[in-house]
Amino acid sequence: MAETATKTDFDAVVVGAGFAGMYMLRRLRDELGVSAKVFEAGDDVGGTWYWNRYPGARCDSESYMYCFSFDKDLLQEWNWSGKYPEQPEILRYLSHVADRFDLRRDIQFNTRVTSAHFRESDNRWEIETDQGDKVTAQYLITGIGCLSAGQVPDIKGLDTFKGDWYHTGSWPHEGVDFTGKRVGVIGTGSSGVQSIPVIAQQAEHLTVFQRTPQFTIPARHGNVDKEFLDDIKSRYGEVWDKARKSAGGFPIDMIDRSALSVSDEERLAIYEAAWEQGGFHFLFASFSDIATDRRANDTAAEFIRGKIREIVKDPATADKLVPTDHPFSSKRALIDTNYFDTYNRDNVELVDIRHAPIQEITPTGIRTEDGDYDLDVIVFATGFDAMTGTFFKMDIRGKGGLPLKEKWAEGPKTYLGLSTHGFPNLFMITGPGSPSVLSNMPVSIEQHVEFISDFIEYMRAHELDVAEADADAEEVWVNHVNEIANMTLYPLANSWYLGANIPGKPRVFMPYPGGVGPYREKCDEVAANDYEGFLLDNEAQHFAKVPHEAVKMQMP
Repeated sequence: MAETATKTDFDAVVVGAGFAGMYMLRRLRDELGVSAKVFEAGDDVGGTWYWNRYPGARCDSESYMYCFSFDKDLLQEWNWSGKYPEQPEILRYLSHVADRFDLRRDIQFNTRVTSAHFRESDNRWEIETDQGDKVTAQYLITGIGCLSAGQVPDIKGLDTFKGDWYHTGSWPHEGVDFTGKRVGVIGTGSSGVQSIPVIAQQAEHLTVFQRTPQFTIPARHGNVDKEFLDDIKSRYGEVWDKARKSAGGFPIDMIDRSALSVSDEERLAIYEAAWEQGGFHFLFASFSDIATDRRANDTAAEFIRGKIREIVKDPATADKLVPTDHPFSSKRALIDTNYFDTYNRDNVELVDIRHAPIQEITPTGIRTEDGDYDLDVIVFATGFDAMTGTFFKMDIRGKGGLPLKEKWAEGPKTYLGLSTHGFPNLFMITGPGSPSVLSNMPVSIEQHVEFISDFIEYMRAHELDVAEADADAEEVWVNHVNEIANMTLYPLANSWYLGANIPGKPRVFMPYPGGVGPYREKCDEVAANDYEGFLLDNEAQHFAKVPHEAVKMQMP
């Protein structure tokens, strides 16, 4: 341990100890035999699930698929209690994984990486932390998550508020007691939709400040059926293989059926069945053209609007909750438990801040154009500076001292979401330009970790010191991502997928929308062709460069 504590030169440094960083460490250390150090800002493993402890926090992926698949025994021995994994159980699971594979001995907790500069003289990264660490590494690998940089809106007067305020993405570990409190929640995205029903049950009064009404699908969350889990465990290999080849990283049978090809009665019956089943089945297993054809999408959107009006008893409140300004699923598809029912409670009030914007936060609450709301607690469920925000919290500089923030000033530019030109040996797990947030994250994380570790193994076997994205391959990939995004309905919403929630952020569609399976095929093809699209540099200065056309990929 003493040797590890004083060591300053590593083969690899990994940033973050969530799903991504933990598996990356496991592969590097236990399978490749390279020296690795992980820096983690929290005081234990968990990543996003370490910080997001707000009431009702849970994952939208079903529990049997929100886990690691790399160890068959691990898959069999862990038993999830619910249909969807809740935050405390996910954290227990990740702690179990850390114990089982003895990962913590190579993780330095309570430590944030502040800077990482590429040193061209010897092709190494110089990395510094807020704890005074100064280390070098040949490879710098980010496992920092796509939704990690919490966004608190710049509202006048926040510093004058005499009550307590919290952001859902950085929740107190001891929890918050809302009993007898007047609570205001700003935001109705994923964390708002999950937390609002739980807070409402405890608070004396809850005021929800909504800017954008949301389409949500019922989760049908509950205890997991043991027979179902036993069946899954008996054929986990087949289930995971199906997920890896799918569009979203789920083992769901896609239906090749247009919403416009059936009668109104049949369409309604299909939507009703999918609504009762709940979860992402409504999106993936009802009709195949909901995400790409506006006319088909309108049928799904109108069905959900009808459900909102059916559930919410007060017509005026229901009207405020009905989304009309964006297609269904063009923003992140939300899975809820009793969200709309919550607005039937006597202690819950909905404020439409699109029509009566927040003017300021006062010492006693929130002032909108329509008046004052007295509050004891304010909860910001206002999301994140997604995909790039956490990168920019570190001073990352590549060749010639180029800051990553400057390289990405007009939006993130990567090759496969794994690498960016001018930043040698910087590998990003689920970076911008990969499926990431449009998929079941563990499936995408494992695929990236395995690609990166295989790439490093290849480099070591061929005595290659440096790998970076070729600028031409990067440009083709970025154009390809945009081309596919424009074939979908995603650009029709002001979502965090495009950075629209951050003032001044470039409007660029950041994740890859072509599907997990096709993306994996492309990565496999790149690896099989000696990592085409990457510049590979050894002591003899040999380069492998791929023509533009070779990295093009057809829309799946």
